[in-house]
Amino acid sequence: MKQILVTGATGNIGFATIKYFIEQDSPGKIIAGVRDIRKARKIFKDFPSLEYVPFDFNDTETFEPAIERIDTMFLLRPPHLSEVEKYFKPLISRLKEKKVKEIIFLSVQGAEKSRIIPHHKIEKLIREHALDYIFLRPGYFMQNLTTTLLEDIQTNRKITLPAGRAKFNWIDIENIGETCAILLHRFSDFKNQAIEITGYENKNFYQVVRIINSIINNPIQYQNVNPLKFYRMKKRSGMPQGMIIVMFLLHFIPGFQKEPEISYFYEQLTGKKPTGLKQFIEREREKFETKTPT
Repeated sequence: MKQILVTGATGNIGFATIKYFIEQDSPGKIIAGVRDIRKARKIFKDFPSLEYVPFDFNDTETFEPAIERIDTMFLLRPPHLSEVEKYFKPLISRLKEKKVKEIIFLSVQGAEKSRIIPHHKIEKLIREHALDYIFLRPGYFMQNLTTTLLEDIQTNRKITLPAGRAKFNWIDIENIGETCAILLHRFSDFKNQAIEITGYENKNFYQVVRIINSIINNPIQYQNVNPLKFYRMKKRSGMPQGMIIVMFLLHFIPGFQKEPEISYFYEQLTGKKPTGLKQFIEREREKFETKTPT
């Protein structure tokens, strides 16, 4: 039976991937690599048969025990970790030494063109170590609106970013998790391919805010700021520098690139259309409606 280690298991994509894999009754055993097993058991309380192993990108001592008997790794980069040589090269080297056969890396759309982002460097590292891989390159997560950007929305009724009028392709993490679960089962069908997964809408933040405001009663606005002001704001808020840099790269650079291409991979794989932005916002409406604190 194939043994699969999922890193970042308690995050949105890790959770969705494990959920779909188990619900589809896919052959193979999922092992969740987590920093806190007790906390993870609570998050995955509906999946009592799930196995766990200690795994922490900040602690290389956890690498070898976690990958000792696995066949496949599902690799998720924690958003705040941008130093590829420090955090990812030791892991990829150990995978090679232990003859782990397969790796699926959750990258980002356009990683092949953006050489300065961590995703590009990790893809290159995996290729250099001659591992069999699937690079899944999704568009911009709809859930960024309900996670990374949510505090600003709920507290200030704003989305503040250095994104200008750059258009992003919007994809639901539920669609990504379902795709990942299928690819873990059908790895050999897509081996050594880079696959883009997108929704069907390319929209900038002004357009997205208009959609949100057409659905909710407590409107928000989008504030475009220059990169220096953005850096200072996030630094004052206590955001780690690595996370600030990644947010800057993911939001500012698209303004100098072509509009994202649409991929039909999800529909071809599942027979279903990806979630639309309006559908997602209606689903998560309660989070956007939260009133400004008084």
